[in-house]
Amino acid sequence: MSATAQDHIGFKLCLSDINRGIFLPKYYNPEITGRLQALRKTHNLALLGELIEKNYVSVSAGDEIGKMAYGTGSIPFIRTSDISNWEIKTDAKQGVSEEIYEDYAKKQDVKVGDILFVRDGTYLIGQIALVTSNDLPFLYQSHILKLRVLPKSPISASLLMASLSSPIVKRQIRCKQFTADIIDTIGDRYKELALPIPKEIKVAEKITKEVDDLISERARLCDKIRTIPYWVEGLINSPDDNISAELIPETSEKGNIGFMRKFSSITNGIFIPKYYDPLLKEKLKILSKTHTLVSIAELVKNKIISWGTGIEIGKMAYGTGSIPFIRTSDISNWELKGDPKQAVSAEIYESNKQDVQAGDIFVVRDGTYLVGTSCILTDRDTKILYCGGLYKFRVENTDEIDPYLLLALLNSPIVRRQMRAKQFTRDIIDTLGKRIFEVILPIPKDADLRKQIASKTRQVITTRVQLRDRTKEIAIEVEGVDSLPLEETEIIETA
Repeated sequence: MSATAQDHIGFKLCLSDINRGIFLPKYYNPEITGRLQALRKTHNLALLGELIEKNYVSVSAGDEIGKMAYGTGSIPFIRTSDISNWEIKTDAKQGVSEEIYEDYAKKQDVKVGDILFVRDGTYLIGQIALVTSNDLPFLYQSHILKLRVLPKSPISASLLMASLSSPIVKRQIRCKQFTADIIDTIGDRYKELALPIPKEIKVAEKITKEVDDLISERARLCDKIRTIPYWVEGLINSPDDNISAELIPETSEKGNIGFMRKFSSITNGIFIPKYYDPLLKEKLKILSKTHTLVSIAELVKNKIISWGTGIEIGKMAYGTGSIPFIRTSDISNWELKGDPKQAVSAEIYESNKQDVQAGDIFVVRDGTYLVGTSCILTDRDTKILYCGGLYKFRVENTDEIDPYLLLALLNSPIVRRQMRAKQFTRDIIDTLGKRIFEVILPIPKDADLRKQIASKTRQVITTRVQLRDRTKEIAIEVEGVDSLPLEETEIIETA
């Protein structure tokens, strides 16, 4: 005898049906069982564990390299929060040296076409990314699994990506994850995931081709996100140029080796050496020849831009609906995540409604390595609430500065280095606080260049957001439905 009731609210289960001593009710959600049974008419249900056993897919976990390795170089160390929207962040939180990379590279053996799957991390569990040539080289942590589709596999990596993103798989992941020590994980239960693979060959081929094309185009545009900030600063002549290793700012938090400063020049009682880094001052002096240097405070004072901060709605509001509540970790590669961690009900949204519109820019104020991360909102992103750890900047005078130019400026190397120098620890979290208004923006003096930068940035963001939203549609289509009813969307988020 199996589940006898109709839904997750209540059902009966025989003791003999208990699997591996698991007494967690949501693990046996009869709605998922029913949905999988219905899918058998149109889909082959492939257990991920069976694909692994048959050598169609290989799986391996990353490594913990230790915090002492963080900041020793510029080779990314990918962590769970560096994966979203089917891709890896361009500015991973941590970087390691070539020596440390070589110690782990052979064992990790990452290749183009591999899929990274978040195994541990509560709301991040199930996030996936397909590795592209632009992502390499990197190392990845132990909380992430690397799936590789092997030559004899009956399904492609792209089809596996789409299937892993389908609503029924997302629901299975939420029901199978559990708390181990202080972190949620799916453990080895990922092997129990039943993947819906369309029986209709033409449908499977169509999905595979579209995923291939989509990931390729988003990766191409993501490369522009890497180069535009260097173009802004005049370090390269075009966003199509390559960035040489010498141009990549050092990611180490060691600061300047040594310098002297008069006591009378100490600002606001701040005695943090990196705050006064003379190398930044020298760099800004050089940039003044080709750029107009303007602080964010000046732009606010002159009413060119306005600013605000978000709100905290409380954890009891999480998961009550489908309207995104944007947090600091929901920003990746200049855009919002397609599936933010938390969502709220329409009632909570209406009672806490914030002034948000297309063209607004979010900048992370609080959060250690996330500080300074930014994105711009499009028409698709405005029905949201956002947290207090974010600054919202709005261009009030577009004749003076284009919002997309402002986004590019905020991500230029010299600006990101200033933000690193100005952030500080308050209580238990790092923050920029009001020091963000001290940050100097290097605005190119060449008017044509300013227009080119704004236009290119707008094109990149607009296209990538359209493709981001298409990934969500594909994930639904692979399951054979056109859309999900609101109540089912909410169940996926809260199960």
